[in-house]
Amino acid sequence: ALASLIKNNGCTAVVGIESRGFLLAAPAAAMLEIPLGIIRKPGKLPWKTRRAVYSLEYGEDAIEIHEDAIAKGDRVALVDDVLATGGTMEAATRLVKELGGEVTMIAFLIELRALEGRKRLQGYNVHSLIEF
Repeated sequence: ALASLIKNNGCTAVVGIESRGFLLAAPAAAMLEIPLGIIRKPGKLPWKTRRAVYSLEYGEDAIEIHEDAIAKGDRVALVDDVLATGGTMEAATRLVKELGGEVTMIAFLIELRALEGRKRLQGYNVHSLIEF
């Protein structure tokens, strides 16, 4: 189902968010034979990276992506397991844009509606399979 959604949105690359997002993104990218990128916590990737910082309730956190994970003009599907407050995914959208990609769609396995994370992702094509 996820691979079909990605294909139907015309995506040319998939990016999974640490770490359960990898489990969803990798099979979809393999089925569609399109590139897979990964976004991780700082210091976990072995090559040159770009970093995005985002706010938490009590502080900050950051995520990183390899500088060559996205080609300029790529139509990217961002994939993660849970949408809570939307902070991580909002930071991920900034990384994709910084590398010259276009966020074509965002997909989550689960959305925790009470936390209103979708508000931070307004203007994006957001999908979730399960809503609580």
